[in-house]
Amino acid sequence: MQNHHNLLKPIIFFDGVCNLCSHSVLFVLRNDSKQQFQFASLQSNFGKNILLKYNLPLEHFGSFILLQNNKIYTQSTAALKVATELKFPMNLLAIGWIIPKFIRDKVYNYIAANRYRWFGKKNICFIPDEKWRNRFIE
Repeated sequence: MQNHHNLLKPIIFFDGVCNLCSHSVLFVLRNDSKQQFQFASLQSNFGKNILLKYNLPLEHFGSFILLQNNKIYTQSTAALKVATELKFPMNLLAIGWIIPKFIRDKVYNYIAANRYRWFGKKNICFIPDEKWRNRFIE
């Protein structure tokens, strides 16, 4: 894992104890053929510093966050921006852009609010396999 980071690359911040979130990170890792995304847990010091910098809540994470070109994206917009960059056919998930944002975010928030109940939660943050550790910050 990296202690320093390259802010030129997009960074996906995720809830490190959420099973759904951890599996989503694995999905991106497997389908990010350009290896462009970096990852950090929202619970990490780096994650907390970014949350503070962008005036986002430090607890009760309702969304994963994409930091790209010094801009923060959340909820369905973050998910679709990531999907757009994945290899074919996974990038076809970006068809979700045709759905109005208020509907996309309502669905996203419903899933996010129930993610622990439906998919479970770990006691410790997600730890990546050795082959992917260089893509993780802290």
